[in-house]
Amino acid sequence: MVCALGSAVCFGAASVFQALGARSAEPGSGSGVDVTLLWRALRQWRYLAGLGMDGVGFVLQVVALRTLPIYAVGASLAASLAVTAVIASRLLGVRLKRVEWSAVGVVCVGLALLALASGKEGHEGGDPVLEWGLLAAAFAVLAIGAVAGRLPERPRALVLGLAGGLGFGVVEIAVRLIDSFDLGTLTQPALYALLVGGGSAFLLYTSALGRGSVTTATAGLVLGETIGPALVGVVWLGDRTRPGLGWLAILGFAIAVAGSLTLARFGEPPEEQTEQRAEQPAA
Repeated sequence: MVCALGSAVCFGAASVFQALGARSAEPGSGSGVDVTLLWRALRQWRYLAGLGMDGVGFVLQVVALRTLPIYAVGASLAASLAVTAVIASRLLGVRLKRVEWSAVGVVCVGLALLALASGKEGHEGGDPVLEWGLLAAAFAVLAIGAVAGRLPERPRALVLGLAGGLGFGVVEIAVRLIDSFDLGTLTQPALYALLVGGGSAFLLYTSALGRGSVTTATAGLVLGETIGPALVGVVWLGDRTRPGLGWLAILGFAIAVAGSLTLARFGEPPEEQTEQRAEQPAA
């Protein structure tokens, strides 16, 4: 659980820097998924700093997924928005309202309930059908993102964020399906699902950060990376709670996700802050 919370801290801080980097990148043409936007964002030091934090967070996430049920790790990752909100209030001068400070507290309560109720990770490895299905889902995420580029702004942001969340959800499940990281891993479809899903998620969420309502996109991201993977963990991978505490785990999960959704606007820095930073030359 410490690793899961550490991962949330890293991802929460990274989102602030990545949002600033993506918004400071020179906008391209069109309004959908922009592959070159990722390249332009990589020229911004803030975006690179965010990627470094993401790397540390991913390592901690892998450790957490090896010892905790997916639903507990997923809720912890959604709680990264609480970290983002607190950092935004300090670094970006964003003023949190009373309801938003309450939401931060609600997220903490939800995670505490999950920590009390969570059992150990399930030991069911799934079957080849699940691995191939996961790989197909990873490619489907990329296809959804391509279609999202043709949608109007508001639904586009939601679909891009939701698809990005599903991509990160694919990564969570794939980590559990990979037995060990060695030469034998190269033959597992789950490895390629991890690579395709993770790459697609980064691409789609970067596009969401640079275009449309990032608040809406972040809400979609939270839903995509929590609910689906949690169900897969319980139904196919054998994730369970402590005896008699299933209701507490469900309650904690729902509270943590609901509190995170309340804080979704902190995936996007204030417009005036963004414009000031966009005028600064890239490092």
